[in-house]
Amino acid sequence: MKILVTGSAGFIGGYLVQDLLNAGHHVVGLDNFSKYGRVARTSDSHERFEFVEGDARDPNLLKELLEDCDHFVAGAALIGGISYFHEFAYDLLAANERITAAAFDAAIHAHKNGKLQKITVMSSSMVFENTTEYPTPEAAVHRCPPPSSTYGFQKLATEYFARGAWQQYGLPFTIARPFNCVGIGERRAVCDVEIMSGNVKLAMSHVVPDLVQKVIKGQNPLHILGSGQQVRHYTYGGDLAAGIRITIEHPRALNEDFNLSTPQKTTVLELAEVIWNKIHKGTKEFQVVHDAPFQYDVQERSPSTTKAEEVLGFTANTSLSDMLDEVIPWVEQQVMTAAI
Repeated sequence: MKILVTGSAGFIGGYLVQDLLNAGHHVVGLDNFSKYGRVARTSDSHERFEFVEGDARDPNLLKELLEDCDHFVAGAALIGGISYFHEFAYDLLAANERITAAAFDAAIHAHKNGKLQKITVMSSSMVFENTTEYPTPEAAVHRCPPPSSTYGFQKLATEYFARGAWQQYGLPFTIARPFNCVGIGERRAVCDVEIMSGNVKLAMSHVVPDLVQKVIKGQNPLHILGSGQQVRHYTYGGDLAAGIRITIEHPRALNEDFNLSTPQKTTVLELAEVIWNKIHKGTKEFQVVHDAPFQYDVQERSPSTTKAEEVLGFTANTSLSDMLDEVIPWVEQQVMTAAI
């Protein structure tokens, strides 16, 4: 298949493009480098990859790119870590709504007038921001309270765009909800807001690289946000990319939604201790202090992965230990070159 991926230079997008190429697909990537600035990836020179620098809010550009595409992964979004939810509350809603509307306008046109078969929508675990049902099944999205953050609310809106476009225009869709991506390639975002976490200045992106760099920089005791009992399912980027690809390829994914995640839950405190011990190798006692949490620091995000396993045959099997063995050296290199 020929597949358009918007947000192809992003964190998950980079993993997805490589996975699609490895599976034999032709990929057109669209990005404007607004998050990390210009980045080079090994896929850039692949014979079946075409990159277009442009704005995913431009429906005419999207229509042009979709003219001969079989599939569309709508992955572009203004996105960041938890500090984004506070610093860019309006922009997250406004910019992402424009990106979403442009994507669906173009997809509806391409499905009607071209060869587009389906759109895969990149949603988020944040649609379950206010759920109290754990592990959270896909159907809970219809019965839990709406998200409190503008980011989560807009991601929920993308799911309504998908269902509305199917209902009115017959545009087939799949909704993919990745949970807590972990991997290499996540850099300091251009718009990230620097804050102090103890004695270390951070641009708050995601918890894994931030904890790793604090330990590498010698912070002791280690500062963590809140109680440390926040529950997450840290899922390897390569596993998530495979899951997204399967939702593209699998016929039973049509007009369905899927949680894509490891079934293994981990508290932030447990994560911090694993990182600490991997870096210090038993030479220093693990000690923490607790800083005030952000408002939208969701206390638990624990998905049910049963549907993806039973319908798609998808499981995310990479262990947290193996992920960290890849991520820690990469972050060390970034710290040495002052990239983060």
